[in-house]
Amino acid sequence: MIGRAIDELAVGDSAEISRVVSEGDIGEFVDAVGDHNPVHSDPAFAAATPFGGPIAPGLWTAGLVSAVIGTRLPGPGSIYVTQDLQFLKPVRAGDKITARVEVLAIRRERNRIRLKTVCLNQRGEEVLAGEAWVMPPGKRVVYVEDKSGIGALTFWALHPWAWAAQALSVWGMLGLSALAACRPRSTT
Repeated sequence: MIGRAIDELAVGDSAEISRVVSEGDIGEFVDAVGDHNPVHSDPAFAAATPFGGPIAPGLWTAGLVSAVIGTRLPGPGSIYVTQDLQFLKPVRAGDKITARVEVLAIRRERNRIRLKTVCLNQRGEEVLAGEAWVMPPGKRVVYVEDKSGIGALTFWALHPWAWAAQALSVWGMLGLSALAACRPRSTT
């Protein structure tokens, strides 16, 4: 992946990604953020809504825009500054959503770009529309993802040790606090 600096960008540049929404995607997102609104996960409840069935959370769809910004345009090293969104149509499991961003304006003096953001379903209907301000990386970023799995393996192998070290630190502080509380005090 390449993160493009502001001097590498031009009005009209665009990028997109597509993804088919799965029930698993919706369930994992709902669990990750705690949005347990039954319109997303309970078919019987959702059937009684104007949508007639479960729909994906709007921010799941907006997350696809974030994915385009963070991986394609401007790419790695970019910082999302603001986003205005309109949720236009429901998104359901099985829909193919294409998220697209297009550079509308460049503010070189502030290192900011304004993007048109849109998501379309498989029928070409807009399901989300908006605009974002993004700060591109300060210089070109060439990011090569570690596909070996060693980074993830190291993280998961060391993760329990990090928790253990944190627990020992807390126990140590509690022990010192208990000792300080039990220390005899001078009455003079």
